[in-house]
Amino acid sequence: MNILIADKFPAHWLEELKKDHKVTYTPALDENTLVGAVAQSEVLIVRSTKVTKAAIEAAPALKLIIRAGAGYDTIDTAFAKEKGIGVCNCPGTNSIAVAELAFGLMLALDRRIYNNVADLRAGKWNKGEYSKAKGIYGKTIGIIGLGNIGKEIAKRALAFGMKVLAYDTFRTAEDMKAVGAQKVDDIYEIASKADVITVHLPGTPETKGIFDKKFFDSMKQGAFFINTARGSLVKTADLVAVLKEGKIKAAMDVYENEPKATDLTFENMPFKGLDNFYGTHHIGASTEQAQDAVARRAVDIVKAYAEKKEYLFKVN
Repeated sequence: MNILIADKFPAHWLEELKKDHKVTYTPALDENTLVGAVAQSEVLIVRSTKVTKAAIEAAPALKLIIRAGAGYDTIDTAFAKEKGIGVCNCPGTNSIAVAELAFGLMLALDRRIYNNVADLRAGKWNKGEYSKAKGIYGKTIGIIGLGNIGKEIAKRALAFGMKVLAYDTFRTAEDMKAVGAQKVDDIYEIASKADVITVHLPGTPETKGIFDKKFFDSMKQGAFFINTARGSLVKTADLVAVLKEGKIKAAMDVYENEPKATDLTFENMPFKGLDNFYGTHHIGASTEQAQDAVARRAVDIVKAYAEKKEYLFKVN
């Protein structure tokens, strides 16, 4: 088959695909240049690159789109289905990497690690100021979305001696109890009870802007809000407003209007100058371990389709 890989892909898995297929590897494509590159492809593999209706229309031979990751809101799955194209994802392969980053951000907020490092690099010694962390042992963490990533968060929270609350409309109380979490039926109850809130929901029309002024106003004074899931979940202006009030701290890896992967600047970055905000560059799944696992899963999906016309982990 003709396979187009439009984002970075580990070299050894690239060679595995080349054994049986014609592979075009163009990792610098974006949603616009993809339209002109995908015409002859039967299989398209993407990570961050958006797959729009225009790209799908430009690819008459396309039969399979693989999102090398878990979320697939960057792909027009409905139009792909209309055209008879299966869209598959790679669930669970990057869960540990995202959970590790979420915990890193939590600890960084508590111990103000960025500020510590910045001052030390500038030759400042401020032990008194930075000796005021609360610590997370015995604190309550609220996990909103107890899928693969949420479960990995729960494991680590228990290891840190935290009490775990969880909200997920698809999980029963027994499901949650199995991973050491207590089921909560309302996100606002989690907001009012948790010292740390970490969100792991998909980006859908139903979840768009779910974390808004009402939610942030419900949070405890001094609580942490962490989003390593999707930028669309948060009403940015509402979060900025509550951060300026100094009520909470926040850490984000994803943003409502973030730059493309190929951009070198983040124009109009909304959290500039906020000392109670920590941010990273949408790197949650970007560990070698996670990318190897994702690529392995993508290769398995290609093989299943090539040999059996079977769509593994089909989402549409």
